[in-house]
Amino acid sequence: MSQVPKKSVSFAIQEPAKSKETDNLTQAVQTIPSPEAQALRHAHPAIVLALFAVRFRALVADPVSTMQSSLPIVLALQAAYTIVCLPAAGSQGTKVFKKLRPGEKKKAGSEAAGPNIAVTTIVAIVLSIVSAGALHVLLVLFGAPFLTYLPHTFLCSLHLSLLGLYPLFYTRGVSSKDWIEILSARAPFDEGFGGLVGAGIGAWLGAVPIPLDWDREWQKWPVTILCGIYAGYTVGKLVGGTLAFGKRFGDAESS
Repeated sequence: MSQVPKKSVSFAIQEPAKSKETDNLTQAVQTIPSPEAQALRHAHPAIVLALFAVRFRALVADPVSTMQSSLPIVLALQAAYTIVCLPAAGSQGTKVFKKLRPGEKKKAGSEAAGPNIAVTTIVAIVLSIVSAGALHVLLVLFGAPFLTYLPHTFLCSLHLSLLGLYPLFYTRGVSSKDWIEILSARAPFDEGFGGLVGAGIGAWLGAVPIPLDWDREWQKWPVTILCGIYAGYTVGKLVGGTLAFGKRFGDAESS
């Protein structure tokens, strides 16, 4: 009897798509490793909190005037911090953590040309000012006065934008991929994203004392909100740049 040849069956093993997804995710932005950058990086939170503490009594007495007069100082501090400590959008510094594949070589001249720091700074400032309008609407949706205290709310939104959004505009630019992850809370933690998360949580917690029947002068709008923004920003920036650096929301659950 003739034997019937057996058909060999091969099974294709599909590689998990998780590695491809992680390759497409944005990477955390590392601070510039120069001694000057590291010194300013560590001193920056203390300077920001000291500025707020010095102006606190004036803020309680006249919130609009104090927030308005503090804006140039806050902007100067943020600009100095980003220029000295953070890589500008489009620079090779934003890709520090991207490892080369086996056999892959760096492109010649890839590190020669960098972004224009002055242009990047101006664009980030403009985008931060424009974004303050969106933050104003967001604060109203979360319970801020709608028709009254308009200057108070907008100036509070502008402080929130300069602290939380300006460093991200400086390092991330207008990349849709980066901002989709940031707005969906899927971005990796670094000093920029950590500062934004901390400022947002701080603003939310800062609203807690306002309705309490304590009859304190500092409970008026938006003093406690601004306290939460500045405290949350400094804490989030420190945690995002150290303990939580490179991690994402949900990493513990996925692991």
